[in-house]
Amino acid sequence: MRRRLAPAALLLPLALLLTACGGNASAGTDTDGKGSLTLDVGDQKGGSEAILRAAGELDNLDYKIKWSTFTSGPPLLEAVNAKAVDIGGVGNTPPVFAAGADSKITVVAAWHGTSKGDAILVPNDSELTDPAQLKGRSVAVAQGSSANYQLVASLKKAGLGLNDVKVKYLQPADALAAFTSGKVDAWAVWDPYTSQILQSKQGHVLTTGDGITNGLTFQVAAPGALKDKKKAAAIDDYLKRLRRAYKWVYSHEPEWAKVWAKETGLPEDVALAAVKRTYTTRVAVAVDQQLIASEQEIADTFTSLKLIPGKVDFGNFVDTRFNGDLPASTSAPRPSEG
Repeated sequence: MRRRLAPAALLLPLALLLTACGGNASAGTDTDGKGSLTLDVGDQKGGSEAILRAAGELDNLDYKIKWSTFTSGPPLLEAVNAKAVDIGGVGNTPPVFAAGADSKITVVAAWHGTSKGDAILVPNDSELTDPAQLKGRSVAVAQGSSANYQLVASLKKAGLGLNDVKVKYLQPADALAAFTSGKVDAWAVWDPYTSQILQSKQGHVLTTGDGITNGLTFQVAAPGALKDKKKAAAIDDYLKRLRRAYKWVYSHEPEWAKVWAKETGLPEDVALAAVKRTYTTRVAVAVDQQLIASEQEIADTFTSLKLIPGKVDFGNFVDTRFNGDLPASTSAPRPSEG
């Protein structure tokens, strides 16, 4: 297959970003706050830490937060299950796979946003113009990630099944290399990777998850941390700060994009595009029965594909104590500007 070479200057920021992600996780070297209690928080590049820091919500912490960065949701939840992380942010699919493996994880908070940043991308010179044309083609995706379900749902809408395409399970760093060198025909991925490819003109969107996936993202905690009264109190405070930070971002998009770009190595235009397309559409919602039902549908889908070994009862993996007076999980997200 022909190689598609990209200008080095355009690809370097994303290469640095992905390198920073390492294999599955980078060691927790950043610590915020003070006090005798430490909350170990798992994050993904451009995730919770970036939002909290930009919004000033990491100030005046009476406990410490130690950050660890992961390439995607599945390895982050492996760390939660292993008690290496107390809480971390993931998309809508990793908790389903973790539940299917009977991992010790608990969904404690949720946000509802658009799925426009969850995309199947194709190179600019691709002949593909419709998802139905993916039949027989190779598609890169991180196994067990939100993009994994988005790929399944997009194929189903196009009248195809997962067996109709050649799935290449690759983490973002390897998927990027495969995509830009022409070794795969498409890449199912999420923001900020979507925005990086689009802004650097390395590809375009074949389809997005908007309207076909639930647009939910989660904070997932370790059951052991929730049983510890002091850690549970810190988790409660952490979630409140994170919700305030998202509200701050709504009216400070350029400011947060600049901070995010500096911390991740992303170009500012890429960061701002991802902010507008994805992050500022998210609203905090309750972990409720509608949410459980929506996630159950994802679980049942993967069970039917034999990617999850047996029936999953997703309701056994949630804790509603942090809901407060949050609106229903089906509440409309903020309109996307991306």
